[in-house]
Amino acid sequence: MIALREVTKRFGATVALDSVSLDVPPGSTHVLLGSSGSGKSTVLRLILGLAAPDAGTVAVDGVVVDAHSRDRLVARMGYVVQDGGLYPHLTAVDNVTLAADAQGWSRERIAARVAELAGMAELDAATLGRYPRQLSGGQRQRVGLMRALMLDPPVLLLDEPLGALDPIVRAELQDQLGQLFAALAKTVVLVTHDIREAARLGRTITLMTAGRVVQQGTFADLVDRPADPFVRQFLTAQTLAASAAPAR
Repeated sequence: MIALREVTKRFGATVALDSVSLDVPPGSTHVLLGSSGSGKSTVLRLILGLAAPDAGTVAVDGVVVDAHSRDRLVARMGYVVQDGGLYPHLTAVDNVTLAADAQGWSRERIAARVAELAGMAELDAATLGRYPRQLSGGQRQRVGLMRALMLDPPVLLLDEPLGALDPIVRAELQDQLGQLFAALAKTVVLVTHDIREAARLGRTITLMTAGRVVQQGTFADLVDRPADPFVRQFLTAQTLAASAAPAR
């Protein structure tokens, strides 16, 4: 479904990606894991065609992502960013229905799809009638997910979707996302710096640092068969940070 082949991307003198290759099979959940500046979000931008590789290729369904194919391919992808990325002047439901309105969907079809997604996201009509500033962080994230799923795209890209949430809400949404991914069987690429989130949600995990892939595999592979000293260092640092966090 999604394939990167020897992809390099520079922003000025900074190498954001250094000969990165990865495959995301149809219906799987692939987590890009790493600290800030590791290149995770750049991978999503290249898949979306928001940036072009300096070397190598990015392909979706066998079609190389470029200026000619981007619009057609992006229509097959839902994109979720941290805190939902909602338009503040629109109500939650108007944010959700933007793409369907642009596609010329009928009122009846839109209403049916919103009702279906609201049930999945556990949001009622009153909540969907509010503006983003009137919603909690968890509610904004659910609305952002509804918007990404409105057109029922086969591919879902999520960039640190739960990063701004408190630990309790984050854990709750992690569980809901895991159930949702399993039920919808979509191709998912999720960016996170949280090893626990990666372990909960990812069938395959790609650990990155400084624009390079350090290891790809299951969470058990990273724990039991680290391919590089950095893998153990990263896992240990995350575990120590979690144990040192103050109780809430």
